[in-house]
Amino acid sequence: MDSKEVTFRMATEKDLDSIIQMLSDDVLGSTRERYEQPLPDSYLQAFKSIDSDPNNELVVACYKEEIVGVQQITFIPYLTYQGGWRATIEGVRTAPAVRGKGIGRKLIEWAIERAKERGCHIVQLTTDKKRKDALHFYEQLGFKATHEGMKFHI
Repeated sequence: MDSKEVTFRMATEKDLDSIIQMLSDDVLGSTRERYEQPLPDSYLQAFKSIDSDPNNELVVACYKEEIVGVQQITFIPYLTYQGGWRATIEGVRTAPAVRGKGIGRKLIEWAIERAKERGCHIVQLTTDKKRKDALHFYEQLGFKATHEGMKFHI
């Protein structure tokens, strides 16, 4: 597969099965996602919320007709930076068959270009500290660990 042949589009409801399968297909995802048939209704409800929000985009990477990657981009207005906008990238995954073939890089590059189109001054993301390969991957793409993130699970 040539990563130059990968295209990007907004996800549709029909893509949910492939997306949830990718999100659940890793060590951490397998403990928090429920890939089963039928998919839990919570995924459809979340998709509808994302799809109806102009500041959220669920993007799939496609090779021919096959979905090979996914990411969510959220555009957030802030008062800081003189009322600047930020883009937050979440849920980046590639299909197991294409890992290491440049699809992840293409996803992030696409997200950065999309953030520029939307007038964002910064692109941010988080990744679990247990994902050492992901941390290294994002650093290679120019991301810097300039802040310490914290989470509070409810």
